[in-house]
Amino acid sequence: MAKIPLFANWTWRLPLPKPFDSVAFSYSTTYWSKYCSTSTKKATLHASVLQAILSYMDMDTSLTPSAASESALGTQGEKLIAEYQSRTGEIHVVVFNKKNGKFNVGRYEDISSNPRIYSLKDGSNTGSALFFALMPEALTDDEFREYYDILGKCKNDGYPDMDKAEQAAYILCDNLYRRIEGADLLTNAGIRLSIPATGNLPQLTPLNLNKGAYSPSSVLFGTFRILTAPSAASGAVISMNKNDFQNYFKFSDRTFTPREELLIPTLADWYIIPPEVVSICKHAQMTTNGNQPMRNFMLRGSAGTGKTEGAKAIAAGLGLPYMYYTCSANTEIYDFLGQMLPETNPSDTLHGDYPTLEDILMDPPSAYKKLTGIYEESISDSEVYEKLKEVMSTDARLQTEQSSAGQRFCYVETPLITAIKNGYLLEIQEPTVIANPGVLVGLNALLDRCASITLVTGEVIHRHPDTVIVVTTNNNYAGCRDMNQSVISRMNLIIDMEDPDTYTLAERAMKVTGCTDKTTVTDMAETLRDINERCRETMVNDGCCGVRELISWVQSYMVCGSILDSAKYTVLSSVSSDPDNRADILSSCLEQKYAA
Repeated sequence: MAKIPLFANWTWRLPLPKPFDSVAFSYSTTYWSKYCSTSTKKATLHASVLQAILSYMDMDTSLTPSAASESALGTQGEKLIAEYQSRTGEIHVVVFNKKNGKFNVGRYEDISSNPRIYSLKDGSNTGSALFFALMPEALTDDEFREYYDILGKCKNDGYPDMDKAEQAAYILCDNLYRRIEGADLLTNAGIRLSIPATGNLPQLTPLNLNKGAYSPSSVLFGTFRILTAPSAASGAVISMNKNDFQNYFKFSDRTFTPREELLIPTLADWYIIPPEVVSICKHAQMTTNGNQPMRNFMLRGSAGTGKTEGAKAIAAGLGLPYMYYTCSANTEIYDFLGQMLPETNPSDTLHGDYPTLEDILMDPPSAYKKLTGIYEESISDSEVYEKLKEVMSTDARLQTEQSSAGQRFCYVETPLITAIKNGYLLEIQEPTVIANPGVLVGLNALLDRCASITLVTGEVIHRHPDTVIVVTTNNNYAGCRDMNQSVISRMNLIIDMEDPDTYTLAERAMKVTGCTDKTTVTDMAETLRDINERCRETMVNDGCCGVRELISWVQSYMVCGSILDSAKYTVLSSVSSDPDNRADILSSCLEQKYAA
């Protein structure tokens, strides 16, 4: 049984491309690759491999100088990047990382459509696009190059000698099959692939597409139609440094008090401004003069994607004081709006802390000030003592009066009400953990254009026109519930925060920790992505492995000097509470890479 889904049993039953669809036998016991080490020598034609080879030849100008094709192939560092024109009419975009053997793939109906999932399954996609992307890697082998040139010449000449073409086809298919399936046993010739057993390949994400993360830095053949460099004139993403970003999107000329100024966040040196933050600031500013300014936003994403830091950055960009409220399972509407609570502190007229007799004898002026608030240099200890008796008598009478009047209550204001009244930015954290999903519905009046709500005191609070509300929430975590649709519909923008790419992940960790070993931190960031991929494949979802865990891992590594040892008590201990799951992650993602 094949280890790699590309060579699953059903793939050997696919119809062969022309002209090999008319061969007498799909296998040969006469011709095979030099990598065939089994006792029974045999080579079998593989439809997807052959189709990829023939499609590559159609655009290979080294075989045919005038070759033209709708497909394209290029590189970006350690990545092979391809746009494969499928026989179904779709364009299959493939990004292959040679370092970790992983693919990111998307299916496009045309160049303007959104990517769809690529499934390597019987009756779905055949894998030709993946083999097509692997062609530059396949051609690094001398045997594969030799028979590729032979088959290419046969193709250009119109296949005058089918026996020769079949021989080349047998050896090419067997060569690539052996080098992929037996990659662990081969040295430089092996092509290591990491494909989920489910056959569902990781998708191309719109964020990385917009950022140009998949755009080729060099083009080998063809013209790319989808993976082109992002246009600077499109205005989709603004690249800014932190100093320029502060107050850049300010939409009012308000003057804040010194206390309010302290609430306006300042971006940390390590922080990298994500495009989602810039986009929200831009929407808030540019819609200010409209009939319905955009002031309600939602950031969704897994832990560590930077939602809270993003909310603070939005406040910095808009030049607004920042406040937050963290929800819990027991949060109720009064936790947002405030409530009446018993007064527990003594009246302002009472003196809860009297000077002692020793204080009066040692420093009469200071003791007198403690009783009256007035510093009298010439006061005597006896005068202070008489004043003490007078104050204590007055306090006793006031306490008696308050007790007879019954319990006193006061209204306690929440950060939400403070932010709403004064026009601050308020972050509502994790509302999906609230047990009663209808709690947030009570805030709808403040999210609507009417923007007012009645407090328990009877006071009507009107929302300040500058108030910005940012809701941040995780997805699919233990304890999370669906949010009420009426709340979702009142969000002006709902943005899903993508996991940072390896480069951003490493840069963030280095700036937070101060670690200067870029190679090691980048390698650790790639391992973190491998761990997350392994968790998805094995359906481990009871832990977390994100930016915070990477930062802790790097810090621990800087202390103990061992990548593997530091991983055991940071990323590994966070990824799952199940010892079997941790053992699997340790053996599959950490020990193979870092064991001495």
